[in-house]
Amino acid sequence: MVGHKILTLASVLGVSAALASSAWADCGPASWQDCAGKPWVTGKLDTPIGEVWWPNKLWGGDDEAGSTNWFTKPDVVKRGLSEARQGKVYRLGHPYTMNMPLFGTRKFVIRIPGSPTGGPFGANKTVYNDEYVATEIGQVGTQFDGLGHIGVQVGNAGDKANMRFYNGRTMEEIGDENGLKKNGIEKLNPLVGRGILIDVAGARGVEAMEVGQEILVADVRNALQKQGMANFEFRPGDIVLFRTGWSKYWIKDNTKYNSGEPGIGMEVARWLSDTVQAGGVGADTWATEVVPNPDPGCAFCAAHTHLLARHGIVNQENLNLDEIARDRVYTFLYVFTPMPIAGATGSAGSPIAIK
Repeated sequence: MVGHKILTLASVLGVSAALASSAWADCGPASWQDCAGKPWVTGKLDTPIGEVWWPNKLWGGDDEAGSTNWFTKPDVVKRGLSEARQGKVYRLGHPYTMNMPLFGTRKFVIRIPGSPTGGPFGANKTVYNDEYVATEIGQVGTQFDGLGHIGVQVGNAGDKANMRFYNGRTMEEIGDENGLKKNGIEKLNPLVGRGILIDVAGARGVEAMEVGQEILVADVRNALQKQGMANFEFRPGDIVLFRTGWSKYWIKDNTKYNSGEPGIGMEVARWLSDTVQAGGVGADTWATEVVPNPDPGCAFCAAHTHLLARHGIVNQENLNLDEIARDRVYTFLYVFTPMPIAGATGSAGSPIAIK
C-alpha cells in the first residue's frame, strides 16, 4: 500500500538536529566534505552527493539508457496500455514559441527562409517552405533531460576527469564539440508506460503554488487521498508527474515563471528512486524540483543530481498538466519518444497522455 510506503520513507529520512547543528556549519561549495548528513547526501561522503553511484545497481556499468530500460519490459508497457480505455488523447506539451519563458540566456528563433523557400517547379508551379530553427534543441520549451545533461564536479573545479555523469562517466569521456560520445539522447528507449498525475495544487485548493514551496511526501499522500487513490500501488517503471499550477504564468508572466518555482525536494526524490523506482518524472515547471531549495546548499540536488545523475531517472519539464487535471485523469498511458539526435543532452517534443 503506497500510503504505508510513504509513511515509512518519511520516518527513514529524518535527520537529527544535533547532526545539523554541528557538521553543517561549514557546508558549502568549497567545503562539501562538511555536508555529511545533508538531505542530498547518500551514504559515505565520497563525492559532493555522497557515495559513488557507478556502476548503476539496476542496469549495470555499461548502460546508457537509465530508467528508460523499464520500457523494454513487456509488463511495464502493457500496464500503460491498459490505461488507454476511452481513446482520448491529451497533449502534455506547450507549443514552441519565441516568447515562451527560457532559462538563463537560452534563445529560440524560427525563420522561414525565402518565404517561400523554393519554387515554383514544374507546370503545376509547386512552391514549398522550410524552417530554420536556432536554439538549444533539448533544453527549451517542453524539454526532456537526458543522461548527459547533468553531472557533479568531483574534485577540483574545472577538472573534466572528475566531472561525473550517469554511470560515473566523466566529461573527458563523453565530451565532444560534435555531440556527446556517451550518454547521448539517442541511447534512450521510447517511453511507453503508465503515467500518474499527482495534482498537488488541486489538493491544496490553489491555482498555483508559490516559489520555493517544496512538495513533501505528506503532499503526495494528501493529493492521492483527494484523488481517490489513497491505496494506490506504484510499480517500477511508472512515470510520475507533479502539477503545481505553474503553467498559469507560461508566457503570461515569464518573469514570474523564471523567478523560481515550487517542486519536489529530496524527500520525494528518494521516494521516487527507492520506493517507486520510477521510469520517469516530470512537472509543469522548468526544473521539476523546488527552486530555491529551502536549504541554500542544494543546487538542483533532487530531480537533477539525485534522480538524473545518480539513478538515471529521466526528467520531463515544462509540461501542461491543466487539462488532465480538469478532467480528473490521474492515471493514463504516457507516450514520449525523445528525438534521437546523436549526442544531444535532451529533447524537444510533445508527450501525450491517452485515457
